[in-house]
Amino acid sequence: MADLQTVDPEVSRVKFERELANYRSMESAYRKRGWILLDAEFPEIFVVFAATKLRPPPIVAAIVLNFTDYDLRPPSVRFVDPFTREPIPAKLLQVQMFRRAAIPGATPETIQALAQQGGVQVTNMIQYNSPDDRPFICLPGIREYHDNPAHTGDSWLMHRSSGEGSLAFILEKIWQHGVKPIEHYQVQVQVQIPALNVLPSLLAVPE
Repeated sequence: MADLQTVDPEVSRVKFERELANYRSMESAYRKRGWILLDAEFPEIFVVFAATKLRPPPIVAAIVLNFTDYDLRPPSVRFVDPFTREPIPAKLLQVQMFRRAAIPGATPETIQALAQQGGVQVTNMIQYNSPDDRPFICLPGIREYHDNPAHTGDSWLMHRSSGEGSLAFILEKIWQHGVKPIEHYQVQVQVQIPALNVLPSLLAVPE
């Protein structure tokens, strides 16, 4: 579905400014987490994420949120290049959003032992059909989720008043599941082509 403004633009703009003001009120705390808001002009907000546990801290994700038709429809979220702001395909993503299956009563030691045996189920909340596709976050409160034919039974209107779809909610989920678990660099050196990857800690992946 195209990004068409069907409600009064001023209504969406006021709600956009409210979301932005809420973010600004917590901006110092968010920056310590590695969230950096680079630009905000209705209907778009441009945010990058740094993995602050690493030294030096790398930029691991950048997104553009589009609040067109908000909040009759939820915000759109696109992964983009942090320098050009152009949308990127799945094969260029530097971050994944993992969700760990709940294991009631399990201690961190138990989870670690199960993980070594392949006994911990982890799913990726970022979805795409091929590496050349634009990835989307499979999460209620995000436009691409509700526009997907597989989720026609989960209407945005069922989530609209819950806080899902707010700027803070979306950024929190990306940070919790995608950025916060990153704790290590992985360096691979090939002939004249070094490769540098970031690795999440399974224990830091939320359920």
